[in-house]
Amino acid sequence: MKKFKKIFIATLVFACIITLTACGNDDSKLKTDYMVLVNKESTLPEDWEERIELVDVYTGLDQTYQVEKKTAEAYAKLREDLFENDHVIIELDSTYRTVAKQQEIWDEFEKKYGLDYTKKYVAVPGTSEHHTGLAVDVKIVKEGKIIDENDDMTAEKEIFAKVHAKLAKYGFILRYPVGKEDITGYGSEVWHFRYIDSPDIAKEIMDNNLTLEEYLQK
Repeated sequence: MKKFKKIFIATLVFACIITLTACGNDDSKLKTDYMVLVNKESTLPEDWEERIELVDVYTGLDQTYQVEKKTAEAYAKLREDLFENDHVIIELDSTYRTVAKQQEIWDEFEKKYGLDYTKKYVAVPGTSEHHTGLAVDVKIVKEGKIIDENDDMTAEKEIFAKVHAKLAKYGFILRYPVGKEDITGYGSEVWHFRYIDSPDIAKEIMDNNLTLEEYLQK
């Protein structure tokens, strides 16, 4: 129980830091397109950096990540809901990435897993959703242990079922579902969530097991 109390305190601090950081940002930036499509065929708009407002997010594991402002606020609510009502602890694992950072990840995966595996799970630098600031990868904390390896997280079906059930409520979708690899171009990722700023649209996508590509085609 002490562990849960400690994490809950971290959750409150986490939310406050997001709020305080966001208040200090410039609101004059162009409107962010929360439905922007970024995949192997669609790259970011050239003016994206003028549209996005990033904030620093401090997590319960003494790490700091950059996330788009509204995405960070929605994630904090999702995280608190899961902890309070499901005793599920999620933490950020990867968020906004520069092209240079994406190249580092590509090189690391290729060295560790090989080229074929890397092509399946890692975006070519310049085409990653993480460049948007609207995508978050999470890891879980189970019985005091951090679970962040892809295969280990995929095996935690019960925990991620609880997480996925609440994504739409806060405007998130599961970006790479099982069985949609031919459409998204990537293997399924239970940990990769995309913020689209509309709980109603997110619910339609999740309820109908759609990808963002399929929804936008409609």
